Amino acid sequence: MVERGLGSCAVAVADRILYVRLPCNPIFPIGVVYLADHVHKQFPAIEQQIFDLGTVPPLDYKGALDRAIDQFRPTLLVFSWRDIQIYAPVGGRGGNPLQNSFEFYYGRNPLIRLRGALGGFQVVSAYYTELWRNLGLIKRAQKRSQRYCPDVRTVVGGGAVSVFYEQLGNKLAKGTIVSVGEGETLLEKLLRGESIAQERCYIAGAEKPRSRLIHEQPTPLIKTSCNYDYIESIWPAFNYYLADGDFYIGVQTKRGCPHNCCYCVYTVVEGKQVRVNPAAEVVAEMRQLYDRGVRNFWFTDAQFIPARRYIEDAKVLLREILAAGLTDIHWAAYIRADNLDPELAELMVQTGMNYFEIGITSGSQELVRKMRMGYNLRTVLENCRALKAAGFNDLVSVNYSFNVIDEREETIRQTIAYHRELEAIFGADKVEPAIFFIGLQPHTHLEDYAFEQGVLKRDYNPMSMMPWTAKKLLWNPEPMGSFFGEVCLEAFQRNPYDFGREVMQLLENRLGRSPLAEALTAPVPEAPVRSLASVS
Repeated sequence: MVERGLGSCAVAVADRILYVRLPCNPIFPIGVVYLADHVHKQFPAIEQQIFDLGTVPPLDYKGALDRAIDQFRPTLLVFSWRDIQIYAPVGGRGGNPLQNSFEFYYGRNPLIRLRGALGGFQVVSAYYTELWRNLGLIKRAQKRSQRYCPDVRTVVGGGAVSVFYEQLGNKLAKGTIVSVGEGETLLEKLLRGESIAQERCYIAGAEKPRSRLIHEQPTPLIKTSCNYDYIESIWPAFNYYLADGDFYIGVQTKRGCPHNCCYCVYTVVEGKQVRVNPAAEVVAEMRQLYDRGVRNFWFTDAQFIPARRYIEDAKVLLREILAAGLTDIHWAAYIRADNLDPELAELMVQTGMNYFEIGITSGSQELVRKMRMGYNLRTVLENCRALKAAGFNDLVSVNYSFNVIDEREETIRQTIAYHRELEAIFGADKVEPAIFFIGLQPHTHLEDYAFEQGVLKRDYNPMSMMPWTAKKLLWNPEPMGSFFGEVCLEAFQRNPYDFGREVMQLLENRLGRSPLAEALTAPVPEAPVRSLASVS
């Protein structure tokens, strides 16, 4: 790892950090906020500012960035890049990528295929335009900052960078520090002039990333409540997210995910070690936002209750929320519904949970096991009944990712049976099926499986949106791929505004529904699945 000192500019003047959140959907930028808060606690004399391009009109990106740099004159630029991959069940860049790709690949009518091709071209064009635009904004900021500090340093991190760090290195200016995962200790060492050789990062143009860099464990930190008085003072656009009360404001209660779900990259980005933030600190942070009028909170953990051993931690937090008098709030989270008990269900309802997402992926216990998801569908149903009994009457989003591994007609029938049981528990109008087809990502078990099965070559480019690559990355293999393509196209045609429910109804019309008991059993795995399970 190449080591860098503070540089002549940083020695001559005090460090000034400008955090630039690159354009993305208007989601509260919790990562940047926590970084700035951490640095302030460690180095209270350092000046910082947050500049969020998510609050800026697209036509003003360049001008607004120039003005921010001219006014602040940073010695250290820290970029947060949230999104790159474009796969989504509905909506997206310049159109609906799922619908466009399915029309192009599976449409029987030549006019439908042409429409899919044109729509796909728009999506791909928007994707590459955004990629080049973001890279251009980084280089523009570096060049303009050099007017005031010739040795300005740059760190680029965020969710997108953590996944595609290997591919982005040769697209960034030489000397740019590419950060993977959490950035607190990296910034600490940079500001102290210490070696960053052991951090999850590398320097573009000067070295190549270590093998399996993303699999290295992050440095544990004790998280204290974010100081929002300070954040408000360094972030001019802070009230953008608070003004109308429409946004769910992010609060993190823990980091890390201990699971091995075959398609998920969270477990390597955040690490397998779950680090629980002290409940009193989480509530103190919520209180600061509450006093500013916030009533909607999103717990931004990879999983709010990642395993049964963390049930008590969740209870402690929710009791603290009640004790603090935050009785008129709403909150939402990703939840593994296998990790509940009746007392926790009651606390969830009492504290205002009004929405949650469960990514069961399949309603077939056989496929859940094959995808290494580590939960029991029967237990999920029992806990959902406990939530309903506790008084939960709001929306549940259930994520289904069809055709991941060994999907067959019988497993589809099992998923239909399972979904109908969830509807029986919560009410059909309260259960929203979100239909995904996995966007295959680097560093996952599914990527290794694709290598072993010859679907992908090891030198493929995961950032490529060329049709011959994109069809493989939008995971929908044969022999079921064409069937799902046909069903989804019909659902888009019939009811594009309630796509998930339409897909479920079409599948049941075509294939029927298995007995629920069949969905809840898991036979002995076949040989190809053992191959996936052996990937480390």
